[in-house]
Amino acid sequence: MGASTPADSKSVFSFDHRDMMVFILVMSLHGFQSMITELLPEFSVGGLGIEIGPFWFVAMSVVLLFRSFWACLAIPVGGIVFGEILIGDFSALGAVEGLIVITMSWFFAMSLITDPTDVKQIASVGFLAKAMEEIAAWFIDVGKFYVGVEELEAISWLPETVWATEGIGAFVQIIGAGLVFGAIPTLYLYPRLRGKIEPLLGMNPVEGRDGPTFTSSSLKRLVAWFILLPIAFVVETFSETSGGLIVFEPEFVETYGQEFLFIPIVISALVAFGIVYYRQQKAEV
Repeated sequence: MGASTPADSKSVFSFDHRDMMVFILVMSLHGFQSMITELLPEFSVGGLGIEIGPFWFVAMSVVLLFRSFWACLAIPVGGIVFGEILIGDFSALGAVEGLIVITMSWFFAMSLITDPTDVKQIASVGFLAKAMEEIAAWFIDVGKFYVGVEELEAISWLPETVWATEGIGAFVQIIGAGLVFGAIPTLYLYPRLRGKIEPLLGMNPVEGRDGPTFTSSSLKRLVAWFILLPIAFVVETFSETSGGLIVFEPEFVETYGQEFLFIPIVISALVAFGIVYYRQQKAEV
């Protein structure tokens, strides 16, 4: 079977066996990197708790290699499967915010890529996607405060300070996960993966395109981001007041300790490297 690119598909939403492999690979890699960072300690700077990671450059590099809707969707799904379900802390409605915000942020950002060989452009787009994700989460968290479903840190007589307190948290994540553990290491990792991972999955590297950075497709995706953001807020608010619709909370980590986190780490690693190994063996036949 000849190699093909995602661009060969009639629609960005088309789905075949190659998309399935990309989906599983991104999902497992993001789950792996997320769970690794769960084992790292949190430290405090000026009273503000800061978590290291997650190491976004792994998912950032792989997603931007393929630039499909399904690769974008695989990021939040990986967090849900390996970071919630397998550790016993899952709420169906609570997962919707991430599914919408993360997927649409990446789906828009990757439409801006014109030259996939330009690592600076790739890193900038990855940083933009993470920044959009955190800004959306910032607005949703503040919105939950104003509708009274969540208590956030704010001065009692000046509730507007919630914008600052939540904004600082979003800014820290943008700089930490988006830049330090995202865009900067992507400059190194992405060019070393391009042209090597795609053939293993039966694809050619995605080619560049002519024309402006911001296209009509970019506009449609940005509009969709703005339209879906209120929907994510409504669902997240409903999950805070009415439960998770489907809830799975055996709380394995609380029961068995931090060592239980090694189970999703091992499973995600086996899935990710298993796909690569399987495709490598197929390519050598």
